[in-house]
Formats: sequence, structure tokens, C-alpha cells
Amino acid sequence: MQSVAPEKAKSPSVFARILRSWTGGTSLIVLAALLVLSILVNLGVVGFDPIAQTPADRLLAPNGTYWFGTDQFGRDIFSRVISGVGSSALISGVAVTIAALFGTLLGLVGGFYRGVIDVFGSGLTNVLFAFPPLLLALTLASVLDRNWFTVAVAIGIVYIPIFARVTRGPVLSLREIEFVKAAKSTGMASIGIMFKHVLPNIYSIAIIQIALSLSWAVLTEAALSFLGLGSPPPAPSLGSMIYEARTLVLIAPWTLWAPGAVIVVFVVCLNLLGDSLRDILDPRSKEVNS
Repeated sequence: MQSVAPEKAKSPSVFARILRSWTGGTSLIVLAALLVLSILVNLGVVGFDPIAQTPADRLLAPNGTYWFGTDQFGRDIFSRVISGVGSSALISGVAVTIAALFGTLLGLVGGFYRGVIDVFGSGLTNVLFAFPPLLLALTLASVLDRNWFTVAVAIGIVYIPIFARVTRGPVLSLREIEFVKAAKSTGMASIGIMFKHVLPNIYSIAIIQIALSLSWAVLTEAALSFLGLGSPPPAPSLGSMIYEARTLVLIAPWTLWAPGAVIVVFVVCLNLLGDSLRDILDPRSKEVNS
């Protein structure tokens, strides 16, 4: 009788492993719920119009109709907060995408080619690192036209050096490994080696950095909005809501704690998700856990 070798069990996907993690799964569910609620609010399916004013209902405490109460113009704070989450997620997502694309490319090319390209890239990142991130974002946002995309561009430029630094180190090591040298000896073009052999070996580092940078981008966007350089009104923004609530905290504290609590939940969940991705994708974490 011919014996049949047992099939090798497939390893679970990264998404499945995140869901199995208590912190990662909970964070992913909370983030997904916030984003889905934001879409529903903006479509008018849930809550009220975020910018509609009802003067007769101004400064109402949380109740069955207005879950988070109303502000000084009678606007529903729940709808504004949830809509602000969507705006913050959009700006942060675009900003981190810009930073990841340009920063990873800068670190990849500089680390692989070295020479003048690396000196230029390292000098550029050093110049950007010399400025405090929020100060640099403030400067860029004040120079550019005020809309959500320019705010995203300003934040993205601030985080380009981080991705460049995180990428460059591993590339310097990978360019000296045998399979890269073997690809060079076959006459393969350098650009092909970079994207076919080097880049796939650093994707996990980039993904982890993207997840962690999203939380920083959310805080930076909230800070810019608080200082009046975020998305222009009447678009809801978590930072601008906190700014408006600073004079109402004694008579209507819900106008402050609602956007503040949502920012905390949003950022904490992004950080926990980033930590879960690091535990799953970082080879050193696998060695520690094995």
C-alpha cells in the first residue's frame, strides 16, 4: 500500500494572526467601527448633518437624541466627532502614503547605490530632522494653500526622513548578501535587483513603520487643526473642535471630552495595531517568542 505524505499546513495570514491577538484584533475592530461609522455619518445614514446648526438645541448635554450633546451652535457633537475621524484618517492616510513612497525610495536608492546619491539623501534627511516635526509641519502648512490635501502633504514631508532612515540601514546590509551579489554577477540591472531582491526583504519593516506613523500623523493633524492650520471650516476636525471647546469647558464639558476621548482611542488603537504587526512581522520577535 502506497503511503501518502501529509500535506504541510498553511501558515495563517497576517490578517488572521492579528485577529488572533487580543490587542491587535480589538484595535482593528475598533478602528474599522470608527471608519464605518464615519462613512455612514457622511452619507447621512447615522446621526445628523455634521455642519447643520440648530440654535434652539445649543449646548444640550448628552441625551437620547444627541448622544454626545451639542455645541454652542446646536451642532450634533457625535456626528461632528465621527465625521472628524474620517477626515483625520483621510489626511493621515494620504500623508503616510506620501512619506512611505518617497522615504522608502530615498532610503532604498541611497543605501543601494551609496556614493553621491547616498550623501545627498542623508544630507536631506539630516536637514529635515534638524527641525521639530510639529514646527516643520506648521511652517509647511502655513506656506501652502489651506485644504485637506496640502495639510496631508505637509505632514507627509515631515515623516519622509523617518522612512528613509528605517529603510537605508537594512538595504546597506542586504546589498552585501550573497544572493544580491549573485544577481549582480548574472548581469541583472541594478534597478531590477533593488525591486526584485532587496525591496521584498524590507517590506515588513515598511509596513510596521506605516502602522506606527499613522498614529503620529493623527496627532500632528489634530495639532495643526487646533492651531488653525488644518482643514478649513465648516469641515469637522477633532483638533479644531478641541480649540472651540476650550472656552466652554466649564459650562459644557462634553464639548471637550468627546473629541479628546476619540483622539485618545484612535491613537491608542493605531499604536496597538502597530505593535501587533511588529510582533508578527519582525523576525527578531519571532525568535524571542519561539
